[in-house]
Amino acid sequence: MPRTVIETFSVTRLDILDAEGNVDEALLPPLSSDDMVRMYELLVLSRTFDDRALSLQREGRIGTYPSILGQEAAQVGSAFALEQGDWVLPSFRETGVHITLGYSPALLFQYWAGDERGLACPEGLNVLPVSVSVGTHIPHAVGIAMAARYRRDRVAVVAYFGDGATSKGDFHEGFNMAGVFRPPVVFICQNNQWAISVPRTRQTAAATLAQKAIAYGFEGIQVDGNDVFAVYAATRRALERARSGGGPTFIECFTYRLSHHTTADDADRYRSASEVEEWKKRDPQERLRRYLEKLGYWSEGYQRELDERARGIIDAAVRAAEAAPLPDRRDIFTTVFEGLTPSQARELEVLHDAGA
Repeated sequence: MPRTVIETFSVTRLDILDAEGNVDEALLPPLSSDDMVRMYELLVLSRTFDDRALSLQREGRIGTYPSILGQEAAQVGSAFALEQGDWVLPSFRETGVHITLGYSPALLFQYWAGDERGLACPEGLNVLPVSVSVGTHIPHAVGIAMAARYRRDRVAVVAYFGDGATSKGDFHEGFNMAGVFRPPVVFICQNNQWAISVPRTRQTAAATLAQKAIAYGFEGIQVDGNDVFAVYAATRRALERARSGGGPTFIECFTYRLSHHTTADDADRYRSASEVEEWKKRDPQERLRRYLEKLGYWSEGYQRELDERARGIIDAAVRAAEAAPLPDRRDIFTTVFEGLTPSQARELEVLHDAGA
């Protein structure tokens, strides 16, 4: 019987800066030299935070922590494209996003030490609390974007998640709503190849994650997630489309998790050392360093000064986080709902009678 081609699709990949520090000048986004240097400094600061957090966890000074080692470009590059007023819904591995947006590192340390007040978003930022439950914030991002459109706020909403989230029902529900209602939302997936111990090949038979957007009626693009310029360019374009009424975009940042899933994981049990070593050659920080060196913006002296400055910022953040006064125990009850439930009121009374 005859067959009719209804539609054909393709998925593109964007690469601008390679591992040797060479760029495709025709694709290079409009960034000043100051912008490029600032990106590099944010990569260094994010990695410095990450390294210190791992040390603090081993010392028992913070709890379980998810490293961002190797994924910094996907975070810094995308957050660098955001504008004041945009809404951000992070998962649990977006330290570089927070730092790029100006979120206090002290608050981040406070949160990872177990103090939820670290997620009380500072004035001037629209960053929601991290979503440790995988993928559940994706429909929320669509809802916030729909609300922004109803209010005629010229903002965009960005949801970050990992490749593991694409296997969750929330992902498909959120994408379906985004395709139908076309709100100003951008989905950014850090495909780091492993959902804890499950490789990407065991999550989907699709050649890319980006193509999953096609089934829901909007664009998906894959970028080199270790290329800060490619991530920035793709995010900037997606944000412009969202703000102008062009609807959603899905960006797959093809990257790699060089560290363990969290400090409670042992990745050596399920992946080879040779695989990790191959990905180390694609280090996002090192490739931007090489490019800046070619332009004359990097030197060993500058790197020493930058490292010292980053350590100073992180040292001060640790001191501030550990010096924060303990929360009021009554907050356990008073910050859950708008008002106390009858059972909470009784429990609070017991706490008071106990002198706590």
